Amino acid sequence: MTDVASALALLQRGTHEILVEGDLKQKLASGHKLRIKAGFDPTAPDLHLGHSVLLTKMRQFQDLGHEVIFLIGDFTGRIGDPTGKNVTRKPLTEQEVKVNAETYKQQVFKILDPDKTEVRFNSEWFATMRAADMIELAGQSTVARMLERDDFEKRYASGQSISIHEFLYPLVQGYDSVALKADVELGGTDQKFNLLMGRELQKHFDQAPQVVITMPLLEGLDGVQKMSKSLGNYVGVDEAPGAMFNKLVSMPDSLMWRYFELLSLKSNEAIESLKLDVEQGANPRDIKMVLARELISRYHGEDAAANAHKSAGNQLAEGELPDDLPEVEVDFEGSVQAPIAAVLNRSGLANNSAQAKDMLGNGRVKVDGEVVERDHMLQTGKRYVIQAGKKRYARVTIR
Repeated sequence: MTDVASALALLQRGTHEILVEGDLKQKLASGHKLRIKAGFDPTAPDLHLGHSVLLTKMRQFQDLGHEVIFLIGDFTGRIGDPTGKNVTRKPLTEQEVKVNAETYKQQVFKILDPDKTEVRFNSEWFATMRAADMIELAGQSTVARMLERDDFEKRYASGQSISIHEFLYPLVQGYDSVALKADVELGGTDQKFNLLMGRELQKHFDQAPQVVITMPLLEGLDGVQKMSKSLGNYVGVDEAPGAMFNKLVSMPDSLMWRYFELLSLKSNEAIESLKLDVEQGANPRDIKMVLARELISRYHGEDAAANAHKSAGNQLAEGELPDDLPEVEVDFEGSVQAPIAAVLNRSGLANNSAQAKDMLGNGRVKVDGEVVERDHMLQTGKRYVIQAGKKRYARVTIR
């Protein structure tokens, strides 16, 4: 495992709230593998990048050496999570739960390391729980406390019905943390009430209370509304590589660091290095391409990431050369060396001597893949692959 300060800095990145941060620091400093829990009700999953924010944080815990528990709420899914709903949700059937759970596992393992993930179902403990145990659990909260939840409060105030079984949902989700002896639980900001219930129930059952980490909603490609398929501002994890590439490199520049923060598995240092590149004049589009390739590689593989720009309709990526390079010959009769500026001018890779010198001065000329400067000399009687700027390139023979 990495040192505590570095680990904490990575885990803090992009979070909305950590309760209690001091507890997390102590748990990290203990040197023990922590048990990191996140629960998912198996409603039909059709994931977009907004859904992957929580999974990305889980993967960071895995990369730090901790144990991740991917909890499929097949029992709680039969209740229906009331969070954010103004009406009672229709419970899922047992068959629907099974089908959705399998689909979920197929998608999430594109982010999580399956060899480091413990998949559990909360029916393991709830299916055999006695009525007396459920009554004891229900005794750990009050109706007044439940009505503190924003969604319940609004429904009660407006005279909309709240079913008794909906009050059980936060208690049941909280008890999952007891059953799994969770050290940390992750969830969206809308899950804060339920996550804190887990802390309270662990105390009742004489366990150390878990740390609660809430993750924010990811803004969509418009940079304003939350990512949503209904709003059309989303990137689906199963979208074709070319479609993902075009959407990500076309996002507003103001949004790209937010996406790096919440979706990238790069280190904090690597992201700071990219920010420095932009400050020093790098094209933001090139930085967005770095993120696009990382995400496409995650969901479709490295080969798809390497060629995504082509399937997106872009002929060449930055620094890439085509397979059918133009062949050019230039004549420097009587010389054993040729100045690179003159070669650029005579080969048509620069419009004139001034442009050739300008590109050389800005580090925009490569010979056989290496950036060259103004005083670079080429040998006559040889052939070179020369790239000038982003779109001019040729295989040049110097005679």
